[in-house]
Amino acid sequence: MAGEVAVELYADGACSGNPGPGGWGTILRCREQNLIKRMSGAGKNTTNNRMELTAVIEGFKALKMPCRVVVTTDSRYVVDAFAKGWLKNWQKNGWRTASKQPVKNEDLWRALMDAMQPHQVRWQWIRGHAGHPENEMADQLAVAARMKIA
Repeated sequence: MAGEVAVELYADGACSGNPGPGGWGTILRCREQNLIKRMSGAGKNTTNNRMELTAVIEGFKALKMPCRVVVTTDSRYVVDAFAKGWLKNWQKNGWRTASKQPVKNEDLWRALMDAMQPHQVRWQWIRGHAGHPENEMADQLAVAARMKIA
């Protein structure tokens, strides 16, 4: 049954140039089972928004069963797509924005929707670089991954 286990997903992306070399970092925490998992990766010619989305997608892909997930990120782009209904409108409009332009990162938005499908999800925005321990760690993971390919 969806949502039996509570998971905290912390995600951040980093890019040097936009586009440019980028990295993502994700932390998964399950307090009930006293587990924490840190993940990261990079892309050579990418954007910050793509890295932010990738961090969340990879976090969801690492979950092995349906969970209750609180996603915490400093990305307004990611949180507002859900909170402000952008994603629903893009889908309704055939993946076009209100100004009839193609939605950027459609491939990743579709991947995110697939990855979060079995889960109960709540989105939480936090200010970046404001001392939130898990956000700072996710940022460090993203920057370290980016540095390996820059």
